[in-house]
Amino acid sequence: MQLAAASGLLSLVLFIVAVGVLALLAGGFWMTSRVRYRESPRPRPEEQPQLPPEGPVHEVRQNRESAEIPRIPKGERPLTPYELTNMDSRPSASKERPRWSKGSSGSFGGGGLGAH
Repeated sequence: MQLAAASGLLSLVLFIVAVGVLALLAGGFWMTSRVRYRESPRPRPEEQPQLPPEGPVHEVRQNRESAEIPRIPKGERPLTPYELTNMDSRPSASKERPRWSKGSSGSFGGGGLGAH
């Protein structure tokens, strides 16, 4: 009994599998090159975004207040979200930034102990 001797059929199957894997890899490279060829070319340095003439844009910090939701008289049906207009916001007169209560994480399920 020869356990270490490989049969000719097993060698042929492994060779065919190896050729198949190489064919798949070559096909992948070929398809990638076709896709790249169809893409638009990369922008040249002079086509890159430029800073505005007045310099970089800076962050604006302000508090915003939302518009009031219209009150519904008693006995009438409530408005659906589709009947409300765009609820715009406006700058707040208060310059004090809202803070979370002490001991709160500021988000639901954030893992903090919350206010006790």
